[in-house]
Amino acid sequence: MIGSMTRLLHKWWLATEASAAVLLGRRGRALQLYKRIVELFAHDERAHATVGYLLTELGEPGAAIDAFDRLLKINPRNATAWFNLGFIHDRCEDNAQAEHCFTTALELDPQLDRAWYGLGLVLIRQARLREAVAALERNTRLQPLSPYGWYQLAMTHHHLGEDQVAWRIQTRLRGFEPRFAATLERDLGACGAHR
Repeated sequence: MIGSMTRLLHKWWLATEASAAVLLGRRGRALQLYKRIVELFAHDERAHATVGYLLTELGEPGAAIDAFDRLLKINPRNATAWFNLGFIHDRCEDNAQAEHCFTTALELDPQLDRAWYGLGLVLIRQARLREAVAALERNTRLQPLSPYGWYQLAMTHHHLGEDQVAWRIQTRLRGFEPRFAATLERDLGACGAHR
């Protein structure tokens, strides 16, 4: 009992020190501490995920992918880990892998709004605009006040030749995010979109 209590106390101390390092902007130090937690507690999903996040922030996508792959070996049904893998593959412009990861995340958690957004962006890059519209519509239903999804949805409608829909979205966006609405108005106007 005392041994397990000591291990848990040690884990708590490492996590507390790592959190403080993150708050102080010392991500390298935080990464060392979370890696130590992973060494001591191999099944700690949060520690694996944090290692992946930190590696992503530190510009080490290959190592971050490895960290999330290890997490998915522990729990292959972790939708957030699948999303994060998709995010990294998306940043590396690996559309096929990003799409697979986002789709898997959404099969596990259809309410994961950011995965719908990520999937929408991947589909746009692949010129699969109708599918992108469907993904972005899901994103905006789940996250109705996120200007990013609305912006991408409007621009996708514009590229489909549906300028009236794009302008309706711009008007809607003006109601809760005027700066994004102004950017969208400028971008639609620059593209020659007609009202």
